[in-house]
Amino acid sequence: MTHDGTADRPVRWGVLATGKIARKFAADLALVPDAELVAVGSRSAGSAESFAAAYGAAGCRAHASYDALVADPDVDVVYVASPHALHLEHARLAFEAGKHVLCEKPLAVTAADAEAIVALAREHDRFLMEAMWTACHPVVRAVADGLREGRFGTPRQWHAELGFVVDVAALSPDDRLLDPALGAGAMLDMGVYPLTTAHLLFGEAEALTAAATVSASGIDLDIAVAGRYPGGVVATMSASMTSWSSRAATIATDRGRIDLADFHHPTRATFTPFAEGGDNDHTDLGVAVPIEGAEAVIGVGYGNEAVEVGRCLRAGLRESPLVPHAQTLTLMRQMEDLLAQVGVTYP
Repeated sequence: MTHDGTADRPVRWGVLATGKIARKFAADLALVPDAELVAVGSRSAGSAESFAAAYGAAGCRAHASYDALVADPDVDVVYVASPHALHLEHARLAFEAGKHVLCEKPLAVTAADAEAIVALAREHDRFLMEAMWTACHPVVRAVADGLREGRFGTPRQWHAELGFVVDVAALSPDDRLLDPALGAGAMLDMGVYPLTTAHLLFGEAEALTAAATVSASGIDLDIAVAGRYPGGVVATMSASMTSWSSRAATIATDRGRIDLADFHHPTRATFTPFAEGGDNDHTDLGVAVPIEGAEAVIGVGYGNEAVEVGRCLRAGLRESPLVPHAQTLTLMRQMEDLLAQVGVTYP
């Protein structure tokens, strides 16, 4: 089964908003076979024109409004790259115009808004996928497959951290990284990654508890999460807007250790076995073995989610089996609960 004639031509993309994440996605999209950027929409004509010139296919149209973008008859799917708090409004625009949607993560600021976006996709019979490229990433998928097959032993502990320093003095209070009305905070911007990766590797969390440092404006600047996952896996995860983390993730098993040097954009993963009966001294370390998957990464990984969208559209699917709606909503509810634990709520 195919959909919208995409079997015989490239999937035609429109990008809504022209910020940093949109530029990264568009750069990777250019590396994807059978996909092309045909239109871009911005609130500024100049921004749309420069983006189209830098990243678009030949003849890419620059629209000075989001309404004009979603009305473009040549666009099959809209990539919504606006701040979290605007996703519901912009996804609705696209669905009502008959477009499919790939929406930046997190899907929304609240679980209720995320549920509303999913409901709109079903009401309009359109494809919807959260742009959680981690779930489509070949390295992460290879690690998950290996764990399910028992190749690395039984996982017991997961640790992941992601953070960077936000120069608060250089930003205006209404910047998306600082403004509570735009869903600012470490959890929604960065914490979504360790939580999602844990879900992909181990299944739905059985218990999650948070501690955080909250700013005077009411956003989480630093947040740490302790969790328990199926099979007895325990986890520690953190996100920060005030410090430079290692961006590393580690899975400890009863046979050794899996390392993802930069799990946010993993270029490789390795499994280091420990000698049976060893005492965890460094002499009991085996040789680190690369885990397959790195050779299939497109760009920095955003290209792989674009490939998945194209595959789903050609199959006539309305959601991706790699990023199903239920998974997106589960993680949204987890984040909302964790933020409530530390006293963070959004308008």
